[in-house]
Amino acid sequence: MIERTDYCGNLRKSDCKRDVQLNGWIKKIRSFGKLLFVDLWDHSGLCQLVFEITDKNEKIADCIVGDCIGVHGKVVERKEINKNLNTGEIEVAVSDYVVYSNSSPMPIDRSKKLSEDIRLKYRYLDLRTDKMQKILRVRHNYLKAIREFLNKEKFVEVETPILSKSTPEGARDYVVPSRINKGNFYALPQSPQLYKQLLMIGGMDKYYQIARCFRDEDFRANRQAEFSQIDIEMSFIKEKDIIDLTERMIKYSFEKILDIDIQIPFQRMEYSKAISKYGTDKPDLRFGMEIKDLTDKIEVEGFKILENIKKDGKKIKAIKLKDEPLSRKNIDLYTEYVKDFGAKGLIWFIKENDNLRSSISKFLNDKGESIEKQMKMENDDTVLIIAGDENVTNESLGKLRLKLRDDFNLIDNNSSMEFVWITHFPMFEYSEKEKRYKANHHPFTMPYKEDIKKYKDSNPSKIRSYGYDIVLNGEEIGGGSIRNHINSLQKEVFDILEISPEEQEEKFGFFLKALQYGTPPHGGIAFGLERIIQILTDRKSIRDVIAFPKTTNASCLMTDSPGKITKKQLNELGIIIKRD
Repeated sequence: MIERTDYCGNLRKSDCKRDVQLNGWIKKIRSFGKLLFVDLWDHSGLCQLVFEITDKNEKIADCIVGDCIGVHGKVVERKEINKNLNTGEIEVAVSDYVVYSNSSPMPIDRSKKLSEDIRLKYRYLDLRTDKMQKILRVRHNYLKAIREFLNKEKFVEVETPILSKSTPEGARDYVVPSRINKGNFYALPQSPQLYKQLLMIGGMDKYYQIARCFRDEDFRANRQAEFSQIDIEMSFIKEKDIIDLTERMIKYSFEKILDIDIQIPFQRMEYSKAISKYGTDKPDLRFGMEIKDLTDKIEVEGFKILENIKKDGKKIKAIKLKDEPLSRKNIDLYTEYVKDFGAKGLIWFIKENDNLRSSISKFLNDKGESIEKQMKMENDDTVLIIAGDENVTNESLGKLRLKLRDDFNLIDNNSSMEFVWITHFPMFEYSEKEKRYKANHHPFTMPYKEDIKKYKDSNPSKIRSYGYDIVLNGEEIGGGSIRNHINSLQKEVFDILEISPEEQEEKFGFFLKALQYGTPPHGGIAFGLERIIQILTDRKSIRDVIAFPKTTNASCLMTDSPGKITKKQLNELGIIIKRD
């Protein structure tokens, strides 16, 4: 083997006359009589090689794209500079070479746009691109920065078990049958939630982990069955301590990767305000267009539909699209769009040439003047109104706001970073499907004690929690809470969730028992690593930031997994496959 002295993409004009030894893959090969030009690639980039064909090296002409070779030669100045390459001022005149392995003809054509399925099937070849190399190195450097920061803050990195116990109240578990204990199953962790809390009970004080997590979710376009999260937990802290640590960590790590100044502290917004003003708990603050509540601020007399909405205690809400008088065709399209989220329809007002026109102005006694005034309409503005149940109006206008953002390019600066903390999450939300209350974050979040007393029996959905999310440009990148460290209060939460005492003992007995032994106040946060890297590298698909990702249906096109196992393995596990 030729012992490497340099990486292909690092050579420059200042290296001329140096003897170098390079290893890599052939990206392109071109023959011009007695001269053969080869583009050699490694993770650092391309370098052009020049072979003067002789009896000694004539077999290099038999090489093809994908062959793995090593060369020895001298760096010389190019006669014609290639300004598209960092190494475009030089080339290497090869004096000796070794072919390490020959490649079969490439199954992918880089001159054409490749489908994602092809890229995933031949992922090991897809990794031989500057784009994928850069992304995976950004991922590495980001984790390096995170570890540097947390280590300086005296955190201890602890690994928690992968084979654990299946617990309710989360997504669907991936389960692993036990051969030794037939009929029993492990579960792969959806997060290290209980283990990190047990570490706090064990006196670890400050813990972190780059944790692998697994969730058997239904078809989701931008989710993965297995993913990584940056997991953090601290003892004897309040919410403000976690927020302060997180902001400093984000500032440190983002500045390391992007070389930009991140301003802290970040904005904070209560959950109820986020839902009311943006229709989502993940607001994108890079543009305005807040949702306005017009219910008690406009005249609706003359239009029975809005009169009845107010009479029934429902909501009339609106957003304003500035300087864009929508066409009827667009309005019809947006009307159909919001119907997907439960809205009955879309009321519109457009101001042009100081005149107000609308789908309903002829019915209103004031012809819509109160709406014009409340929405501060100017010429060419369009106001879109949805009326009905508050949850429906909020969600529908929130979704419409984001669609208008994309359709009209409402973000002036795509490189801007708008962070916001969402706090005071409701502890519980009612599931119409299951006809019971479920935990909004998770059941181990600390509820407001005064709310538990006030609303436990009458309306648990009004109970607030010490839960918080951090949102960047409309994407949740992390979430956490102050934890429930009181055994009796934890049981009260389980009771509201209708987890029977027997199931509490079966699923969480070990944890409830641990809470009896002097549990410190504690809290933490977890960040979705892939989501952060996706933002840092400006990728549309989360699969681009994972070395070997799964498809949307949790399969791997490269290894053809999941796959079947043998009858012998099934018998050892005591499992019989039931066919539909």
